[in-house]
Amino acid sequence: MIWILKMAFRESRGSKKRLILFLSSIVLGVAALVAINSFASNLEDAINDEAKGLLGADLVLKARMPFSEDAESLIDSLGGRQSQEIMFTSMALFPKIPDTRLIGVRAIEEGFPFYGILETYPANAATEFRKNNGALVDEGLMTRFGLQPGDEIKIGDVTFAIAGGILNIPGESIRAGLIGHTVFIPYASVTNTGLLQKGSQVEFKVHFAFDDVDAELLVESIKPTLVANRVSSDTVEERKEDLGRAFSNLTSFLNLVGFIALLLGGIGVASSIHVYIRQRLGTIAMLHCVGARSLQTFSIYLVQVFLMGLFGAILGCLIGLGIQFLLPMVLADFLPVEISYAVSFQAIAQGILIGTVVALLFALSPLLSIRNISPLHTLRSTYEDDNASKQDPLKWITYGLIAVTILAFSIYQTKDWVNGIGFATGLFAAFALLRLSAWLIVTTIKKYFPKSWPYEWRQGLSNLYRPNNQTVTMVLSIGLGAFLISTLYLTQNMLLNQVELSRGENQANMILFDIQDDQLEDISQTVREFGSPVIQQVPIVTMRLSKIEGETLESLRESRNRRIPGWIYSREMRSTYRDTLSPGEVITSGTWIGNYDGGDIPISVEQGIAETLELQIGDEIEFNVQGVPISGVVQSFREVNWQQVQPNFIFVFPKGVLEEAPKFHVLVTNTPDTETSSAMQTAVVQSHPNVSIVDLDLILSTVDDILSRVSYVIRFMALFSIITGLIVLTGAVMTSRFQRIRESVLLKTIGASRRQVLKIMVIEYLFLGVISATVGLILSLLATWILAYFVFEVAYVPNLIPGIVTLVVVALLTVLTGLVNSRGVYDRPALEVLRE
Repeated sequence: MIWILKMAFRESRGSKKRLILFLSSIVLGVAALVAINSFASNLEDAINDEAKGLLGADLVLKARMPFSEDAESLIDSLGGRQSQEIMFTSMALFPKIPDTRLIGVRAIEEGFPFYGILETYPANAATEFRKNNGALVDEGLMTRFGLQPGDEIKIGDVTFAIAGGILNIPGESIRAGLIGHTVFIPYASVTNTGLLQKGSQVEFKVHFAFDDVDAELLVESIKPTLVANRVSSDTVEERKEDLGRAFSNLTSFLNLVGFIALLLGGIGVASSIHVYIRQRLGTIAMLHCVGARSLQTFSIYLVQVFLMGLFGAILGCLIGLGIQFLLPMVLADFLPVEISYAVSFQAIAQGILIGTVVALLFALSPLLSIRNISPLHTLRSTYEDDNASKQDPLKWITYGLIAVTILAFSIYQTKDWVNGIGFATGLFAAFALLRLSAWLIVTTIKKYFPKSWPYEWRQGLSNLYRPNNQTVTMVLSIGLGAFLISTLYLTQNMLLNQVELSRGENQANMILFDIQDDQLEDISQTVREFGSPVIQQVPIVTMRLSKIEGETLESLRESRNRRIPGWIYSREMRSTYRDTLSPGEVITSGTWIGNYDGGDIPISVEQGIAETLELQIGDEIEFNVQGVPISGVVQSFREVNWQQVQPNFIFVFPKGVLEEAPKFHVLVTNTPDTETSSAMQTAVVQSHPNVSIVDLDLILSTVDDILSRVSYVIRFMALFSIITGLIVLTGAVMTSRFQRIRESVLLKTIGASRRQVLKIMVIEYLFLGVISATVGLILSLLATWILAYFVFEVAYVPNLIPGIVTLVVVALLTVLTGLVNSRGVYDRPALEVLRE
């Protein structure tokens, strides 16, 4: 063993730089894994340390309607410190501008948060706003409208003085302005706003703080009462589990992206070791001549690879610990807690292990060829052993080990067999398609070589299939990086386009809701005065599904005879009545009946929820319509296009049933420009402050903001794959450097100028970059279509601009990297090369 170590060291002395470059391709992959795993460990510690601050209380009870008498009695009996809260959405009017905005209102009693800090500016505004009937306004909203403490905000019928801006709310993981804007008002003022009307979407909460009570055991003991009154609970442990699960999914996904970079590095290792072994054929043959057995020579080079792999993994760990500083900044908008930097030795151990294993596994296939190198190579460099051409079963075992390792890592990271197998299968498919594409390209070029092209172009193109070419390696590494980036951009554009398509010239782009019966005519007239049409006017009745086939939802949920989603069980649903189908609805089963003439009430159900609830045509269902039971039979199933900007419903009743029930109305219109939209909203809110308005332009900007921030995180991780691909390219160029020097000398000998040699290299690298990026772009188009069709279920019209930009950038980077690493090739003396 000592002899093998000495020989491995001596043999590597003349190739240290080359080996380090070969195996440095795994550094960034290991760095990504260590950074993400260490960050995840620190995040978990931070969540555990600040657990109570994430909820702001020990226990929160929530309901979608005012608490019943039984629930109120239960709340009173629990004791502890309590703080009630009412949450709802409303339009806010800013008289200073004037302008309006849809906001989330939180009317809360003194005491909240019991743990953590409600950060405001000025700092005392967090407590002072209740004393002077003031309001706390989201910092993003303050900045957007240029508001200052002391300005006014009108919510419903009440005008509040802005006491300060909200900087941070305990437990909120996404900063203000990303999803919506929050405004705090005193709990005592909420009824004066006049916004708590029948049909309003309101959530009622009670926050508790206990001294010596285990909230988990308490919730378990009162669970039957909570279930009976449709009250849900949230505890510190549940919040920790929810956040832990959410961020575990995020870090697992980012780890998988980093793992792709590591696999790219493995491909670079395999290619580099293959060429390195070809260059050491004479040395290996000489060792066989002096009595070294095949296993001994194999062990010498295996030890080299192991040491270099270990070195690369350790270096990657050090870089990963540095990158860990950047991740809290990259993920700042998504973090609910402040994270302290700490070294995770478990993450380091995992990084070293997986990095070394990947290096060894990918190097093993080319290393196995050492066993077949004959001593005759010392006499004839062109000698080919008959055994060398035979299929080596050990290589297939190696390929199997690589596949098992990828699969095991995928399942370990996703914590789910199905997702892990799915990711690994997709990765295998991507590699297989890239490898097949590279083979097809090389075969096509050889078969249909363009003999009429200029000499430099023919020479550069032929380098793609000559000995020591790196076409396959480049297409795999650069193509996969381009595939990741292009898929990201194309998916983001696809999602944005779905919203963009909805705001065409004649499409609805504004929805007004919470309109009362006596306000409908006046608001319709206001909309028309601004030159906008009333595209749709829909009555909405709030109700709860209470029974299916005579059994209550509670008993069905308890017995699990049917799947009852939690949101159906706990929330009031918005239903409507009409005599015709709306655009975007299609009857898939049963018969549509639009008018009720007596007998059983016919009800149309959206097909997806019908499948979830296992409903059949003819089933009897009963609703609680604000205290009044109404039953009917399932008469038809509808397929609903939920992407259309219009009110869509799960349950639709015929005319003649719900007209007398308490209801509100929704009005859909189209405004031609931003100025008209703003003026109309201001006019409606000033005359009818209870009406809320959804502006599609604001939704689009919010979706764009969310996707941009998410894609920024993914691009950050995908950058590791791109850089790794460039490192693989650098290693490939360095590997074939001697071959290029020989070609350059031969070209100089027959009269080629420096300009011609440079042009040939530029053309070769340009072909490599364009081919790799094009294959990656084509695969990304395929992947995005699959996502559109099977995941998002939308029509897909690709935007090729991001892909073309990626193609150009990748091609230029490939050319630049190739030229930088080939500098000085032309200047080598011919005699020196011939002697080598």
